[in-house]
Amino acid sequence: MQLHFIRLVLTWTLISCWATDALAFLSALVRQAAPHRTRRRSVVRAASKAHGEHKSLKEREGLKLKPTVWTEFQGLARETQAVNLGQGFPNWQPPSFVLAAAHGALTGPHHQYTRTAGHPPLVELLAEKYSRHFDRDIDADTEVAVTIGASQALYVAMQSLLSAGDEVILMEPFFNLYDGQVRLAGGVPRYVPMDWREGSGGQRGSWRVDFDVLRQQINPLTRLIILNTPQNPSGKVWERSELEELASIVREHPNLMVISDEVYKFMVFDEPSQTAAASPLPAASAGEADSDSSDDGEGEYRGKPAGHIHFASLPDMWERTLTVSSAGKTFSITGWQVGWLVGPAQWLTRVQLRLPFMQFCAPTPLQQALCNILTEASEPYREFSTYYDWLRHEYQDKQGKLCAALERAGIEARPGNGGFFVMAEIHNIAVPDHYLREGTPARPEMTRDWAFCRWLAKEIGVVAIPASAFYSMENRHRGENLVRLAFCKTDDVLDEAARRLERVAEFRRLDSGASSAHTLTVTGALRGEVT
Repeated sequence: MQLHFIRLVLTWTLISCWATDALAFLSALVRQAAPHRTRRRSVVRAASKAHGEHKSLKEREGLKLKPTVWTEFQGLARETQAVNLGQGFPNWQPPSFVLAAAHGALTGPHHQYTRTAGHPPLVELLAEKYSRHFDRDIDADTEVAVTIGASQALYVAMQSLLSAGDEVILMEPFFNLYDGQVRLAGGVPRYVPMDWREGSGGQRGSWRVDFDVLRQQINPLTRLIILNTPQNPSGKVWERSELEELASIVREHPNLMVISDEVYKFMVFDEPSQTAAASPLPAASAGEADSDSSDDGEGEYRGKPAGHIHFASLPDMWERTLTVSSAGKTFSITGWQVGWLVGPAQWLTRVQLRLPFMQFCAPTPLQQALCNILTEASEPYREFSTYYDWLRHEYQDKQGKLCAALERAGIEARPGNGGFFVMAEIHNIAVPDHYLREGTPARPEMTRDWAFCRWLAKEIGVVAIPASAFYSMENRHRGENLVRLAFCKTDDVLDEAARRLERVAEFRRLDSGASSAHTLTVTGALRGEVT
């Protein structure tokens, strides 16, 4: 019995030694095959400790979760009954073909759970459309995922791509959801401010990225760049030359990925230079042809977003990009909350594995309805060749209406080329002193843009969003004289906003510096300057 026990011990010892040697050998092979990944992980571990990974989850979330610009200004809109040009949602009914598709889906047999990663008919349709957009075959099962809106698509993409301590580059001003989602995924945001450059020779101004600054921000910890075109809040549409420069930077760094947020892709209405060309949109001719459409030999395809360039369609960028989009902005159904991700299977597999832990599926009847909606949107609509052409024309008109109202009020508009927001410069508008002194839970240390927006809501009756909410703490000063306004509103709402904004002209500072009845001097609130 004792001899048998000794044999067992010796055998187990030999097996353990063999297993240990085998594991050591395999580990050496892995390190030899991917030394850059091993080095990167060690750097990430060190950075994670430096960034406070020792804190509990509750402690870390407590540092991040606090009242936001949205909670404050939604509350002000309700409290003051002001004209709400703050939040970006259309205030009209969706098109009739959208409502008909929803009715058809609700009266049909589509009321139970569907596939977690997307209703099969919808992912097949998305794969077909993006195959044309990207000029490659997209696999519906492995390269598409349907989510609860674009916000969840962004969230699950970051959860899938980021490890603790990974760094993410955000171009400022940026949609402030990005910053919080990066932090919740354990990432560390790094910021690259864009500069507004005035136009010349009759050309309008535009927001520009300094690519030298962008390159300087990239280091071994940099994992992700978030691209948004057309951009919220600025309306910037990235030109082809800019996207190609960004792609060249991505090629220089093997571990670098891009999330391309393209929810406004069908709203490029005043195209910058070097985009895939489609002409500006006079109403009489805008619907006659979509020059970004393509004939694939089976009839004209009219579903491509005119003037928009998909980053994933550039050479070598498919493997490095997760593309985010949704139906909400395009079809005025932001409350439906159906979005999607498109990207290479190696990354979409990670996304699809995480989705069941977030929800079982996006609403089945709404996914079914979108199958008809996405098809009908490429058909003639009103006097235009497609619904998308009509949409571009409609938003271009609304942007012009709002910009004209701002200029009459003495506020300098900074219109972009797409989306449904416009930034405005308010340096020459006086802000009453007490607004500058009053902090709020969302902005304890008051900034000039925030004070202006509170004054605008309470005393003028129009809600706008302070631009500093779209900047990091370190660059908040860049937004202190900027606000964002939404023009995705009916004409009667925009007309009423214009009527109320006329009062702002009374608070305009005189260029000579002479005071008027409404020009106020700030006492210490902003370095003693007139505001």
